[in-house]
Amino acid sequence: MSVFTGSAVAIITPFHDDADKTINFDAFADFIDYQIEQGTDAIVVCGSTGEAATMTEEEHLQACKFVIDYTKKRVPVIAGSGSNCTRTSCYLSREIAGYGADALLVITPYYNKATQEGLYQHFKTVCASAPSTPVIMYNVPSRTGCNLLPETAARIVKDVPNAVGIKEASGNISQIVRLMTLTDGNIDLYSGNDDETVPIMACGGKGVISVVANIAPKAMHDLCAKFLAGDVAGAMKLQRETETLFDDMFCEVNPIPVKKAVSVLGFNAGPLRMPLTELTPAHTDKLRADMKAFGIEVKA
Repeated sequence: MSVFTGSAVAIITPFHDDADKTINFDAFADFIDYQIEQGTDAIVVCGSTGEAATMTEEEHLQACKFVIDYTKKRVPVIAGSGSNCTRTSCYLSREIAGYGADALLVITPYYNKATQEGLYQHFKTVCASAPSTPVIMYNVPSRTGCNLLPETAARIVKDVPNAVGIKEASGNISQIVRLMTLTDGNIDLYSGNDDETVPIMACGGKGVISVVANIAPKAMHDLCAKFLAGDVAGAMKLQRETETLFDDMFCEVNPIPVKKAVSVLGFNAGPLRMPLTELTPAHTDKLRADMKAFGIEVKA
């Protein structure tokens, strides 16, 4: 069984504008409600977009537990539990699985640049730390300096029962086709790049883990729903229509633009944590204009 099909929002983490930029749980609750009301199919908490890299382990666990408890199974919650340290990833995975996460999202170790054998052993060990919870591997070489090759991912899926899926953000469609060939399609494939959602779903993907869904949750849900219903032309039309938003979300390093966009939408997203800095005025003006042109009500 797939953890989800459709569009999962890689949700931002709202912070208070205080000295420590503490997590704003009231704002988090409001934004979760909005996402569910707008048709988001699942929520991914404490990923790259959620600024997990700047959280302490205690904050990371608090954020995951809050989202799991507050969502109350209205939609699946997938919690990031990756680290460049296998021991740390095992600890986070065990704790978050105990909170009742529907699945874990585990990024390839960053900075260490493990070998393919190292990646195999890492995922095998992390998955064993929470054996009853499905794990979605996350391959994003541009951020980690490490590429989970199709042969390795297929080996993990074959040998590890709860390694059920992969978020693919390599940008390499031929690599993704190779993975689906090696697994005979027996892996839940999700696009990790909004602008590749339709192409990756055409490879057998179940949907997308989306940054744009923070500000256009219904559009991303509808895009995936159309494709899954066989309306490929309709899905591709939405893909083209949302292209400007895709570009805007990555005009500076993610999550700088999306955090601003959520504020423009009228939610209390709060500040970014250093070393991330605020979106430049020129990019902010273009973002507002493009959101308006797309039909998004701009409130701030």
